[in-house]
Amino acid sequence: MGKVRIGIIGTGYIGNVHARIFAKDERAEISALYDIIHEKAEKTSRAVGGKVCRSREELFENCDAVLVCTPNKTHVEIAVDALGHEKHVFCEKPFAVGLESAKVLLEKAQNSKCKFQVGHNRRYAPVYVKLKEILQSDKPHSAHIKMNRGELKNPAWTGDPSITGGFLYETTIHLFDMIRFQFGEISELVAYGSQHEYPELDEFSIIFKFKNGFHCTFASSSDASWLFPFERMEVFFHHRTVLTQEMEHLIDSNGMDANFETFSWAMLEKEEKWGYAQEDKAFIDAILEDKEPPVTAFDGYKSVEIVESVYKAIRLGEKIVFY
Repeated sequence: MGKVRIGIIGTGYIGNVHARIFAKDERAEISALYDIIHEKAEKTSRAVGGKVCRSREELFENCDAVLVCTPNKTHVEIAVDALGHEKHVFCEKPFAVGLESAKVLLEKAQNSKCKFQVGHNRRYAPVYVKLKEILQSDKPHSAHIKMNRGELKNPAWTGDPSITGGFLYETTIHLFDMIRFQFGEISELVAYGSQHEYPELDEFSIIFKFKNGFHCTFASSSDASWLFPFERMEVFFHHRTVLTQEMEHLIDSNGMDANFETFSWAMLEKEEKWGYAQEDKAFIDAILEDKEPPVTAFDGYKSVEIVESVYKAIRLGEKIVFY
């Protein structure tokens, strides 16, 4: 196989992030672009190349792999269509909105001969890779996790649940995937939510229990502030605390005194610091080496399951048990 021909559907912010990365990969080329706002695709093409297509069908005719970088609620329909055209698929998070549509896409992806990868980029971020290394050599007891935003106004659609599927799908799902990646499968959860600033539940407090006995608290606010770090994991061990600060730093305090060691990735380019470059490389690796991508359709499905379970727990006022 020669260069992997990449087609990108949706040339907004994240579509352009991926476009710039793939344009630098000698094993790939940007071959086709499609956006319902034609001018946006033309602008991307001027920067990274690629044929500007007038339809999805035209894009499918000019690529080997499709990146789904469109609004959340369109992901399933586009990804299923791409798989039907026998294209490898990289689907930005969320994998789907709602469990029923997630089940449809999961079945299609698992029955396809093509590769399917979900864009949970934080798994590749060096700060979380380092945390994973620590967890493999020491056993944690519990954790406190925070995933906040300062607002849902920029861009405006982030505050529109008819587009996002809800706040948990837009932002919090990143760390829902991360806790499963770091700590294992969830056994049960209880959740509380309230509505303050936006026309949906926008404040959440959750307690997770995992099948291995680990447990954690999880807070997520849509309108707290952008105070650093808006995203944080504090993991507690025997006489040890490991603290992450967004994708910038990891602080490891090991022992019975106040000493600590700091690991920093602050000087990395954002594409590498946030894991975008690594996940895109992994997608091309999976295609060329005919292997399973690191973040599978099943992983994407499980993140949707967590979101829906939190909403259900709040709606019913009951503990949710995972079987």
